[in-house]
Amino acid sequence: MLTQIRFSGFGGQGIIRSGHISGKAAALFDGNHATMTQSFGPEARGSACSSQLLVSDAPVLFPYLTRADILVAMSQEACVKYGPQLRDGGFLLYDKDLVKDPHHEDSRLQAFSVSATRIAEELGNRIVANVVMLGFFTAVTGVISAEAMKKALPGSVPERALKMNLEAFEQGHQFGLQQLEEAKPGADPTGPVRGVEAPEE
Repeated sequence: MLTQIRFSGFGGQGIIRSGHISGKAAALFDGNHATMTQSFGPEARGSACSSQLLVSDAPVLFPYLTRADILVAMSQEACVKYGPQLRDGGFLLYDKDLVKDPHHEDSRLQAFSVSATRIAEELGNRIVANVVMLGFFTAVTGVISAEAMKKALPGSVPERALKMNLEAFEQGHQFGLQQLEEAKPGADPTGPVRGVEAPEE
């Protein structure tokens, strides 16, 4: 089963690192196959950027995203640009303090939001907002396990900031589990992949 994921925002938010951490978690610690590509605007910091991650239980033969199952949007520009490219029934996860018009009423999409940047600021450094979002993403979609994500953080973030990043992940993850429970009463947050539709029995 293949899940196509796009992390998006602007340069300086750790968007590329989000794709790297998630791909590392999926491939090294969850036993899946993963490929990642990335794109930047004309300038690095402050311009639009995205990382595209494909996760599958079989080898990925075509490494490029064709139509996202999941969009993580950490800026208004990213949401506007990539939102229409989500498949019907796809997941839109966004930072609700930075994305003011998420098209959450679009019946095609399943939208979830978290104040990732605000939580990161409360932890002491807004630079870990992307890891808050990774925790949230892990809880809501179930594509990658929380344990795999936490194992992928060492070596992917500065050693001096590892403790803060682990706390950021945990806060995002707990918030995601809570929101998922509220949105879907009785849902099992440890169940199968939610980024793609389950095959018919």
